[in-house]
Amino acid sequence: MYKYLFFGVSLATLAHPAAAQDEATITVTATGTRIEVVDTGQAVTVIGEAEIEAVQGADLTRVLERAPGVAISRNGGTGGFTGVRLRGSEAEQVLTVIDGLRVSDPAAPTGGYDFGNLLALDLDKLEILRGSNSTIWGSDAIGGVIVASTRAQSGLRAQAEYGARDTASGIVSGGVSDPDTGFLGLSGTWFSTDGISAAEAGTEADGFEQWALNGHARYYFSDRLEVFGRTRYAEGELDLDGFPAPDFILADTDEVQETRQWTGSAGAVLDTGALFLSAAYSFADTDRDNLDGTGAETFTSQGRSDRIEVRGEWRPIGPFLLHFGAENEWTSYATAFDTGEDTRSSGAYAQAGIEYNAISGHIGARVDDHADFGTTVSFGGDVSYELSPGLRLRASIGEGFKAPSLFQLYSEYGNLALDPEQSTSFDLGLAYGERTLSREPVYGAVTVFQRNTDNQIAFVSCFGETTGICTDRPFGTYDNVTRTRARGIEAELWARPADGVSLGAVYTLTDTENRDTGLTLARRPRHAATLTGEWQPVDTVTLGADLRVVSGSFDDAANAVRLDGYEVLTLRGSWNVSERVELFGRVENLWDEQYQTAAGYGTAGTGAHIGARLSL
Repeated sequence: MYKYLFFGVSLATLAHPAAAQDEATITVTATGTRIEVVDTGQAVTVIGEAEIEAVQGADLTRVLERAPGVAISRNGGTGGFTGVRLRGSEAEQVLTVIDGLRVSDPAAPTGGYDFGNLLALDLDKLEILRGSNSTIWGSDAIGGVIVASTRAQSGLRAQAEYGARDTASGIVSGGVSDPDTGFLGLSGTWFSTDGISAAEAGTEADGFEQWALNGHARYYFSDRLEVFGRTRYAEGELDLDGFPAPDFILADTDEVQETRQWTGSAGAVLDTGALFLSAAYSFADTDRDNLDGTGAETFTSQGRSDRIEVRGEWRPIGPFLLHFGAENEWTSYATAFDTGEDTRSSGAYAQAGIEYNAISGHIGARVDDHADFGTTVSFGGDVSYELSPGLRLRASIGEGFKAPSLFQLYSEYGNLALDPEQSTSFDLGLAYGERTLSREPVYGAVTVFQRNTDNQIAFVSCFGETTGICTDRPFGTYDNVTRTRARGIEAELWARPADGVSLGAVYTLTDTENRDTGLTLARRPRHAATLTGEWQPVDTVTLGADLRVVSGSFDDAANAVRLDGYEVLTLRGSWNVSERVELFGRVENLWDEQYQTAAGYGTAGTGAHIGARLSL
């Protein structure tokens, strides 16, 4: 039990000091249970709590950009719809898991997750797997998997921050633990900003406010058996800009979107040493209400998923192991314009592996059955081989699929004949050292990758068409119309060249193509890089800088609307006043770069922020 705990919950170092591991070297994204990053041939980046806190602030995108292969677009400021793409995928083709729970919204048109609703305030770990991995995760894992773990620690911690655009945030978290009894923790966050105009051409600021509560409990029946429960509730209000008459172009409006998200899970974990087994029930509920300036509802949606699953790892003898799992999921949706529908899906997988001396490898298969489109089979495999001390050759191949969303199937634009999107990806790379720099002062990695996707679902306009797929669909519908390809190179280098100095560089070249039209996929910059550095002039003071450089891209599938490239510099610093108190601050977008990641939507200019942390 001490080795694994429930997947997605990174608490071994807190509740079980005797089994402490560096959480930034552990991932669940590759196999569904906890393994070291060096034991998988898949491309995984783990960002730990110390790094998240060093970046500072609530904006999660600034943390995600420290991993290769990540491209981000946002409709306005913090809280606006935020899409995260991995290796040129669609945003909705990235599976998102928070504290072990899948959090995609079944009522969203494409069934994806809006990262504008997830703030970095109380996160202590991010895991980013790049590449298709439906063998382990089932639907949605075409571009990759992002797993976020919220804070759950013994003791009491608090943080407050204030800055530009009347932006304020606060965090309070606390927990008690006993190695023989269990753990009980609670955390709360609050964030508020006057914001910027979501419409670049607008003059009225669009604010955002969110508060969230997290609770976590575990009870140990013995050193082998425990039960757990976890829940998260978040409620937010976002000012929107829209497309008002008579011009129907993006401009200031008085619209507001209210979002309520509630997730929870309960289950048990058995760990005998040779056999690790977890079983859980979980749910995710997302409600959205759009209101006009008078407070009248203009749109509502409700999406819910309920899930039962079992995951495990068996080590029968020596270096051999078997990962396995099964789940059943029920999803439903309803909107102001649709009475709603529901569906069911189930799946099971097995993955054999070996960890022997210099080699680690896995190969597996999965079968999924969906009530609406039938059966899908996925395969995957990976290998990691240590060529010499610290230098690893890694490779992986994986298949992914994404089931059509309930909206794509059953709404007034729906098409019950849709097939699931399917992908095959592979990568090959070399890596030296560990990203944490815990053993060597240098980490470097270079990876080449490619992913082909078939049956990609897109919206089809029926303007002027009344026959074929447009029969009785005057406003359009969804269809499997696109085949895409994404390939490129990822490179990263992290180093500690001298005491108190650390440097990092992350670069991705992404070449994307619609294989039917030959055009570049929308909002996929060809080049993206993050350069970062930190210097400690004295033990208690850290000064840092982060530079994000992104090349131009297109905003639309027709490649008619161009998005210019940009460079954004952030300076930051912190001072450990004592062992319990830390002061910190930063200046974002130092030279006030004017840029867009979604055409017509504004981005924040220069802004300064200061804050303090307390640990008891």
